Amino acid sequence: MKLTCTVLFALLATFGFAQENEKIQWMTWDEAIQQNQVEEKIIFVDVYTNWCGWCKKMDATTFKNPKIVDYMNENYYAVKFNAEQRESITFNGQEFKFVPNGRRGSHELAAALLDGRMSYPSYAFIGKPWDKTVVPGYMGAKDFGCVLKYFVEGAPEGVTYEDYKVEGCAVASTD
Repeated sequence: MKLTCTVLFALLATFGFAQENEKIQWMTWDEAIQQNQVEEKIIFVDVYTNWCGWCKKMDATTFKNPKIVDYMNENYYAVKFNAEQRESITFNGQEFKFVPNGRRGSHELAAALLDGRMSYPSYAFIGKPWDKTVVPGYMGAKDFGCVLKYFVEGAPEGVTYEDYKVEGCAVASTD
């Protein structure tokens, strides 16, 4: 009986560990900035709200896809950023705050990340030297995986992101 319990406990612990490793390693904004100073990677920011249905669908589907999880964890510092969070953030000597407006309001950093286009979900891809591209909207794993690869691996020479997402993405996602 004791051996059975030990084996069962070991299996449960292993399964729990495996489950934890199959999640995107989300960071706070500050953690991603600090980690990027140690080892440079692209910072991926998922800008969401608690009430956004498509954000919840992205969390429940695309962000749980094992290929997306693996690629994201290997190539990005992933940040989940609530566009309506109340806590201030200081970055590059500037304080970003929550701004009440109507029923909800929004965070200044979310507005800066999304260039004022507050639609959810939206994703900011931030490289060096703080080049940024915003990609809005829900995407399934196949399309999202293609977008992730674009920002890491790039597109053929002379192909813009706009052209890539229309034409090249299907070619890039065939693996």
